[in-house]
Amino acid sequence: MQISFERSGGFAGVTLRADVDVDALSAADAKRVTKMIQDADFFDLPKRLTAASPQPDRFQYKITITDKGKQKTVTTDDQTAPESLKPLIRYLNQQAHA
Repeated sequence: MQISFERSGGFAGVTLRADVDVDALSAADAKRVTKMIQDADFFDLPKRLTAASPQPDRFQYKITITDKGKQKTVTTDDQTAPESLKPLIRYLNQQAHA
């Protein structure tokens, strides 16, 4: 499973990126990341979860997951990200800062 993550916006407007190969993670980390994806029902989320009137200083997130021949991209922001997706966003943010 491959994850591509991009965070843009915020006060500084700096874009951060991370690519995670879940299959290359330790067994424990792969299990944890896979659970976050399942808990978020990622492949059932709408493609866009953004506010009707977005605020410029909020972070925007673009997450693309490719797994077993299927691919899904979800775009969301701080205001509209479902609670179930936030653990995955936090994890990917940490990977982008690493």
